[in-house]
Amino acid sequence: MEAEHFRLFVSVLCQAADRANSAVDLDGFPLDRPAIAEHFVLEFREFDREKVALRVGQPDLTVITGDGFVAAALNPNEWR
Repeated sequence: MEAEHFRLFVSVLCQAADRANSAVDLDGFPLDRPAIAEHFVLEFREFDREKVALRVGQPDLTVITGDGFVAAALNPNEWR
């Protein structure tokens, strides 16, 4: 988690998941397949959810924490 690019890495994963979860192509036309649910799980040897949330947080992501996890997704106000 100390990598400088961690924040960018999580943002790119969120963008990829959003794209895979979409039922439309890049031009907005419906795909001939159902949306594919895409989620990524990262495991850490040492986990401090508040530290991870602060490290990941940025305006284009919505970050939530729970008991033993941090979740990030694209912020719809920034991406839609």
